[in-house]
Amino acid sequence: MHKRRYEAAERVATRLFEAETAIDEAITRVAQLTAILPQARQDARLSAVVGQEALESAVAILPALAQARQQIVNTHAKLDGVKGQVGLGPVSFGGSGGKPPEQTGLHAVEDVA
Repeated sequence: MHKRRYEAAERVATRLFEAETAIDEAITRVAQLTAILPQARQDARLSAVVGQEALESAVAILPALAQARQQIVNTHAKLDGVKGQVGLGPVSFGGSGGKPPEQTGLHAVEDVA
């Protein structure tokens, strides 16, 4: 039973980290798009009114992505609390610091800091 729970936790953790990475990547890409729009307009020697609505639309995406990032962080914290409810102790992908998605193999942590 314990093995199945760890395997399930590993699948959930993998998807969680993928979702976190995807949101961060979306923030980065939208920020890059937003940054290039005014420069592209200037490089093309176009009036400031050209593309203004597109710029405003791109800028409006960032708060929504920031809110999505907050929600995935909240989800991460709530899932951390679920571990105890299902009889799993603290788990880690190993190492100190972040938990990159390319690492696999959840294991129990001996000492909780």
